[in-house]
Amino acid sequence: MKRIKYVLLSLLGLVSAILIWGLLEPYLIDVEPQVAIIPNLPAAWSGQKVAVIGDWQVGMWLDNTPTIHRIVRQIVKERPAIALIIGDFIYSPGENPNEEISRAIELVRPLPASGIPTYAVLGNHDYGMKAKDAPPNVTLAAKLAESLEAAGVQVLKNEAVELVPSQGQSQSSAKSDRMYLVGVGSHWANRDKPAAPLAEVPDSAPRVVMMHHPESFALFPANTAPVAVAGHTHGGQIRLPFTPEWSWLTFSKQDRVHADGWIDGYGKPGNQLYVNRGIGFSIIPIRINCPPEITLFTLTQAREST
Repeated sequence: MKRIKYVLLSLLGLVSAILIWGLLEPYLIDVEPQVAIIPNLPAAWSGQKVAVIGDWQVGMWLDNTPTIHRIVRQIVKERPAIALIIGDFIYSPGENPNEEISRAIELVRPLPASGIPTYAVLGNHDYGMKAKDAPPNVTLAAKLAESLEAAGVQVLKNEAVELVPSQGQSQSSAKSDRMYLVGVGSHWANRDKPAAPLAEVPDSAPRVVMMHHPESFALFPANTAPVAVAGHTHGGQIRLPFTPEWSWLTFSKQDRVHADGWIDGYGKPGNQLYVNRGIGFSIIPIRINCPPEITLFTLTQAREST
């Protein structure tokens, strides 16, 4: 009996330690340096940095706003060429969304205020959708997008924009130095229509693609999204130690979901997707072996075949 008691107490202690760590880990910040290989990338863009964050979920109980604040400050210090926010700014605003939207705006404001060009797409929670079959709250999404635009964040709704590289204090105006950013709308809200923004991008022009849900990536034709970023999964929030790709999502979705990092063998040929772990939570305010992520891409030209 004593042995059983000790085993049970040990298991209880282990579970308690894991839960305590799960409450502490959300306050850590993991900067993931990655290389983004982009065909036909102009020399002016080579070596430039692109910061990617997302899934804030402002308004959830015990939401992770202190970490969001620190992450935004860290990106301001990094001074990337552009910052991308891949949706789910808010969580569940109810009938009066003003408070959650205002909190999200104050968190994001330092990025454009510091002179960093900042772009965003909206996620399912930004449409008030906790489930895929819920009706999208278009009014809520429009109000959030309007508030983001007023704060200096350009919200892409199936749009493409030309990006001009920074060169010290000046900017190049040469067309040969331009790169494109393609942003699509929320997958759950049935707003992801990549054909529209891709029509605005010249064939073979260098581009980066952003979306909220990884499933939007499958809609892109071959060779149209050489580097794409998405979020939504939160990295699974709970991952097995020493096995970074094994999360509860791996098992619950029967290995059909890759929760974070580069996804091999997904999408059309010539396209590649990176999934960011995000910052906030879904359902429970815990992260285990899955700290909040800043993805910091270094852009580089595609290697020539020999």
